[in-house]
Amino acid sequence: MSVLEQWSEDTGVRIIRLNRPNQANALSMSLLKELQSTLQEIKNNEEIRCIIFTGSGDRVFSAGADLKERRELPAEQVPKAVSLIKDTINLIDELQQPTIACLNGSAFGGGLELALACDLRIAVSEAKLGLTETTLGIIPGAGGTQRLPRIVGVAKAKELIFTGKRISAEEAKEIGLVNEVVPNGESMKAGLEWAGQIAANGPIAVKAAKKAITSGLDTNLAHGIEIENQCYQLTIPTEDRLEGLRAFQEKRKPVYRGI
Repeated sequence: MSVLEQWSEDTGVRIIRLNRPNQANALSMSLLKELQSTLQEIKNNEEIRCIIFTGSGDRVFSAGADLKERRELPAEQVPKAVSLIKDTINLIDELQQPTIACLNGSAFGGGLELALACDLRIAVSEAKLGLTETTLGIIPGAGGTQRLPRIVGVAKAKELIFTGKRISAEEAKEIGLVNEVVPNGESMKAGLEWAGQIAANGPIAVKAAKKAITSGLDTNLAHGIEIENQCYQLTIPTEDRLEGLRAFQEKRKPVYRGI
């Protein structure tokens, strides 16, 4: 299997692992199709409260598109292959659950674009990151030219994409590309801690917060505040909201059921 899954019903955390360690977890068409199938299966699963994406091995999260496979494609089939990566990564971006990319190693090209589609990113200290497509005579084609400037700013995104350079995990943290840098081998430990904290909160509230943030990004402040209000309204009739109030009064941890 090119995609492995682990699932904890107790915590509500789903782990999706890119599993081609001997090929630098490159995004082959078969892997992408497996990943699409997995995402379609879980996107409306209310039991899943947080999703972690990581790679197999301890050196590479994903080197991006499978260039060996790409070299063998006739030119007329390349657009279809690019669309497959783009559509798969868009499915990640559209997930209602919070997502964390645990970068167990380096992430380049489409591999970094996949991480950019996640809500949060944790990288090991030895990881290198870059949208390196221009060094191959192409451009990022799975959302990189749009998501990177929204995360690090336009000028920095242009610098990284135009030069195709690879930056360290520490520099990535400095510019806001990753949220945290951890010692090698500890990205999943940190990711599971964050996922556990997220999953312990009201799942309806967390999803509503994600929707409010994402939907408000490309609008003006007044409209964004209205979107926030609409999302807040979703939490008012829930049992979870009442459980939060009861738990506060009783000085205990709330037990949220997503209802």
